[in-house]
Order: sequence, then structure tokens, then C-alpha cells
Amino acid sequence: MIGRLAGRLILRAGDHVMIDVGGVGYVVFVSERTLATLPGTGEAVALYTDLLVREDLLQLFGFLTPVEKEWHRLLMSVQGIGAKASMAILGALGADGVSRAIALGDMAAIKAAPGVGPKIAQRVVIELKDKAPALMAMGTTSAVPPDPDAVIAPDTVATPAAPAPMANAQAEALSALSNLGYAPADASRAVAEAAGEGAADTAALIRAALKRLAPA
Repeated sequence: MIGRLAGRLILRAGDHVMIDVGGVGYVVFVSERTLATLPGTGEAVALYTDLLVREDLLQLFGFLTPVEKEWHRLLMSVQGIGAKASMAILGALGADGVSRAIALGDMAAIKAAPGVGPKIAQRVVIELKDKAPALMAMGTTSAVPPDPDAVIAPDTVATPAAPAPMANAQAEALSALSNLGYAPADASRAVAEAAGEGAADTAALIRAALKRLAPA
């Protein structure tokens, strides 16, 4: 499996690029949104990739972030969504836009992608709504490496208390909203309001908070 390519961009086309990696040119299909952000020909470039394998075809698809790549995989798991439709949705909305649309049940946003009809858009929202929060929070938590110079006497070791489930869910929701670009103050207020009205788990908090943050 080719999961990432880093090399020099040697060709730009309407729906794909060619990347020279150690003298080998890899054709990578990308969305319009991704293509617009890539550097000029001859410059260094790196993309996360997903390999589509068929009996008579091998195709590489390129993405700017691991989250965008995971959305591509999830979208293709929906019946009726192939690679072309998935790239159209990501090209129209971006990974953040797809996250918002699915979390809010916004079928119109999905349907706005070229070639995606109302039935397919509805299926995408219904089948993936429970998976959106996990991807929205993807990569937001990182373990702090232990300090190798720290010495703790055996009689002073204490077991840290586990965070309360509700507090943990709110922290994950805040992290996901921050990933989407919302200001910390606005995100915190929306999550607090959502929690006050009964939303408890991460997915429910994110959905409720997004509804409060959505433009009127």
C-alpha cells in the first residue's frame, strides 16, 4: 500500500498530477480543491495517498491531510459512491465541510457536489453521521512523552483519577470544533449550551454545538 508520496511535481492536469519520486513518475488523481493548493511544476510536493485496486486498473488518489483521506475511504463505503463521486464531494466541500454537513444532516450541501443526487446525498448523511465526530476529532489528542530525567520515589506514586466521562466528551467536542476553525470562546459557549440541554456523548455535543454555531 502506498500511503504517502513526497517528491517533485512534474505534471499538472485537470484531475491529476504526476509526482517524480526517485526517478519514478506516479500519477495521482486529486480533487479540484487539492489541485488549487499544490505548488507549481518543478516544486516539491507531498500527498497522502489511497490506492484503488481493480482487476484491470490501479489508481492513486491524493489528499492534503490524513482526515481528508479517511473521508474518501468512508464516502466510498457508501453504496453508490465511487472514487469519482467521493472526489467531487471533497472537492466541493473539503474535509471540514463534509464533516459539518454530515454532522448537521445537511443533505443539500452534499447534493451540491457535481454528479451527486438527492438519494445518494441522503444515504451519505444517514450512513456516516455517527462516524463524523471521530474524524472531526482525529489527531487532536497527543500523548505527552514522559520526562526521562524525572525520578519518583516509590512511596509517592499515585494513580491519577480518570476524567469524568462528561468532561472528556466536552473536551473532545471542543477539540473537534477547534479543528473546524471555530474560535475557542464560541466553541466553548456552544458546547456548554449543548451540555446544558442534555447532550452527553461526544457525537451529540458536536451536532448540537454545530447547530448553535451555524449562521442563522
